[in-house]
Amino acid sequence: MDVRLPGLARDVPSEEPRVLPLQELKALVVPAGNGVLPSQEIRAFVDGGHVQAPNRVEDHQIQPASLDLRLGTEAYRLQASFLPGAKSTVQAKLDHLSMARIDLSRPTVFEKGCVYLVRLVEQLRLPADFWAKANPKSTTGRLDVFTRLITDYGTEFERVEKGYVGPLYAEVVPRTFSILVRDGLSLSQLRFIRGRSSSSDAHLERLHKEEGLVYVDDSEPGEAVIRDGLKLSVNLRGERQAEIVAYRGRRDAPLVDLRKRGHYEPRQFWDFIRSCPGERLILNPGDFYILGSCQRVRVPPKYAAEMVPFDPSVGEFRTHYAGFFDPGFGYGDKDITGTRAVMEVRAHDVPFAIEHGQMVGRLVYSHVLDIPDRIYGAAIGSAYQRQTLALSKQFRRDPSAASE
Repeated sequence: MDVRLPGLARDVPSEEPRVLPLQELKALVVPAGNGVLPSQEIRAFVDGGHVQAPNRVEDHQIQPASLDLRLGTEAYRLQASFLPGAKSTVQAKLDHLSMARIDLSRPTVFEKGCVYLVRLVEQLRLPADFWAKANPKSTTGRLDVFTRLITDYGTEFERVEKGYVGPLYAEVVPRTFSILVRDGLSLSQLRFIRGRSSSSDAHLERLHKEEGLVYVDDSEPGEAVIRDGLKLSVNLRGERQAEIVAYRGRRDAPLVDLRKRGHYEPRQFWDFIRSCPGERLILNPGDFYILGSCQRVRVPPKYAAEMVPFDPSVGEFRTHYAGFFDPGFGYGDKDITGTRAVMEVRAHDVPFAIEHGQMVGRLVYSHVLDIPDRIYGAAIGSAYQRQTLALSKQFRRDPSAASE
């Protein structure tokens, strides 16, 4: 295995941000109204020149309501995280904050606790009435890899302003495991949005009555607690005695190669936490946990959902780095009665006790402009459609682990 460690710090020459030659934009016709672009309209966005790349955008990058973004070859080790601000490009900030330039054309180690910035392959020419929002992909979040999108003149992480023209960058901070990366990998995904897309509580109430957003099991609908979105509670009981109800990342774990699939033995990387009579878990500051929801949730095809990552009203911890749920999650062709949400949780400054059934997060649903021509599920390679408490794709799936 060819592994390259970041080189010694050196000066990075100042340069203007590099952009691709602007191709002629094709006429773009999308459904009227406010909402998130579905897969077929994302494809039209790409074909129309609103998403550009030196090597073509691949069809497999297009998800039901998002576009996977790829790491390029140009990366930097940083002194600190930053936002460019309204008057600066990313490159101008790199002149002061970069410690070393890194070539990702070969596999390279990103060490835990260090801050990196990677220029992405894709760049944007957004129409004047569209903005965009990014999220880490599910696999990225389940590895505790903190990833945020940055743009030139950006004043917020993960947000691309209306009409933006320019490059995209990803800040990457491995928190629990050091990781092996290279160009072409996708750590985050981008949604294209017109106007305000989130649904009101009254609309969610109607949607639950019509479609059933929450199920208890394969046949029984559950109660939907709706207040500023759909509330989710944590499952610490399990369905069988001594079932695994949580995973805690081990601080002495080896390196994780993000290109691997079903490769690693989970016990090398995770402590298994099993259900117990107390049905309580104390979250230790600095530790990373994988937990599951009591509810089996559904996202109908004309909606997408996002889990709010930090809600101080439910406790001093962050829930769900990778918070985007594609249209069809837990729904399929109306033949799936919900899928449990898996949450990535990290406590803040003090130990925090959570109990079975405690509300720990909420889902905000957004309207999609049309039903996507590809729905979340096995047919498009989705890995978590019928998940229970699942680790990321890099780990072996052991069907006996839950009852050992």
